[in-house]
Amino acid sequence: MGIGGCIGLIAVGGILTFAVDWDLAGVNVDLVGIIMMVVGLIGLAVYASVLRRRRVQALHPGAAPVMEVDDPRYYR
Repeated sequence: MGIGGCIGLIAVGGILTFAVDWDLAGVNVDLVGIIMMVVGLIGLAVYASVLRRRRVQALHPGAAPVMEVDDPRYYR
């Protein structure tokens, strides 16, 4: 689930919890909205964690350090 799906779950859950006054037999709409918001928040946290892990790039232990180029051709 992407970031848009997580934000969508949070928004729909908030609407069901705070803006709707339906009475369905056997279904607590407020509880369904709260569950959707919690699932959206958990999905957002997991997505952010995975995204942060993808951005970290580890160098190999034997890799040479990256050096700057001091060639005058690059300074025009």
